Amino acid sequence: MRLIHLTAAILATTGFALAQEPGAPATPAAEEAAAAPASKQDISYSIGTMIAGNLKSQGIDIDLAELTKGITDTLGGQKPRLDQAAVQKVMMAFQQQQMKAHEEKAAAASGKNKEEGAAFLAKNAKEEGVVTTASGLQYKILKQGDGAKPTATDTVKVHYHGTLLSGKVFDSSVDRGEPISFPLNGVIKGWTEGVQLMPVGSKFKFFIPSDLAYGDNGAGADIGPGATLIFEVELLAIEKK
Repeated sequence: MRLIHLTAAILATTGFALAQEPGAPATPAAEEAAAAPASKQDISYSIGTMIAGNLKSQGIDIDLAELTKGITDTLGGQKPRLDQAAVQKVMMAFQQQQMKAHEEKAAAASGKNKEEGAAFLAKNAKEEGVVTTASGLQYKILKQGDGAKPTATDTVKVHYHGTLLSGKVFDSSVDRGEPISFPLNGVIKGWTEGVQLMPVGSKFKFFIPSDLAYGDNGAGADIGPGATLIFEVELLAIEKK
């Protein structure tokens, strides 16, 4: 996590909003802005909304009066209540507080997700056709192929559909309509182990505990820390031995 830098946030936000590809046609908003230059009042108000939006999106609890005073003192050339050394010290302490809060929140979420995952896997292990390996990986054969089985160092071509325990889809080559190729030793442990069990032409359903998936870190916006994942995987080909 980095220190908050409001000026950088403002520039990044305005740059994103106004940047266009060279030669691209002007948007209606850009054409309107060129025809009617923005007033100082509107610019100032817009910058204020961006600062507020940035703070709100990060869930930062602020004292509005002190925030306003800090801006007023700085822009007005007044002697600030805190000098730069004090500001740096405050912001370092704030950064540490935010990191600690983030870690505590992630640990709580991981514990909850692992508990739910363990309960699911214990029940799922009793379902007809489900096999549990020594590592804790579970799989069910949906279609048995008759081709060769890959090794961990092979590059394979697959179609897959990944969901959370809730049923929410977080990634799917099937939905995109385009299979993917990758070296089997370059993915999560559950895939490396599971796909080696599949003859080419097979389709398996994998139930992957968090320690064989993304662990306590999670991945992206959808896969939380400690999450158990479900994949339907179809092995289309072994592309490279």
